[in-house]
Amino acid sequence: MTSPAALLSAFDTQARPAEWTILDPGAEVHQDGPVFRVTWPSRRGFIGGPPALNVEGQALDTLIARQRDYFTARNQAVEWKTWSHDTPADLPTRLEAAGFESEGRETVLVGLAAAMTTQPTPAGVTIREATTEADVHALAATATEVFGRDHDWLAARLLESQNDPNMIAVIAEADGQVVSSSRIEFVPGTEFAGLWGGGTLEAWRGKGIYRALIAHRARLAVARGTRYLQVDASEDSRPILERLGFTAITTTTGYAWTPR
Repeated sequence: MTSPAALLSAFDTQARPAEWTILDPGAEVHQDGPVFRVTWPSRRGFIGGPPALNVEGQALDTLIARQRDYFTARNQAVEWKTWSHDTPADLPTRLEAAGFESEGRETVLVGLAAAMTTQPTPAGVTIREATTEADVHALAATATEVFGRDHDWLAARLLESQNDPNMIAVIAEADGQVVSSSRIEFVPGTEFAGLWGGGTLEAWRGKGIYRALIAHRARLAVARGTRYLQVDASEDSRPILERLGFTAITTTTGYAWTPR
């Protein structure tokens, strides 16, 4: 089952619902009609739903406003995650009209884990799991430098999840520093694992580190019997992933609401 349509179907039925059914410690989920609100004590909330919301027009505007007002009352930011194959197609337009702001589009790609294991590790680079608190803070510092925004939240999440076998942080080291950081998140009860991060310091780009991190995490997935790897990719990462054999199945855009 590797056609784009089959991969999209597997993603929609297995990996996607995990956003609101498989939760980190401390999270709560509430359903409001077709959508699910996820809240945490110390980070922004999340809203998502199935591919077909079956709500349109004024009823959809009312649903959006109710989520916005809920998080405003909590004084908590929230991301409403959308996918381009969803209906109704005007959900993004209506979110923006309600004051939600696009955080940019990414391409969702899926690949077979067993086909991604063979990329070599570049000379002078070591790839290993982040096992200590110092590793985690170094990983977050690298991500902050690469992406230009604070990643202390990631350090906190990884430290909270140190005993969680379904989340593994992986770093690339060279010249005594972490030059690229990533993680793999297994989705229990499914054939999927998500690949996240992979940002590399500018001086170390173009050397194959990103591909080597993919291969390392693919080997972890194969060892766990996981069939599919899923990535929400930037336009920088997408061509690399497609050359490795990943298939683009849809795009995703997060819309953020921040109470003022």
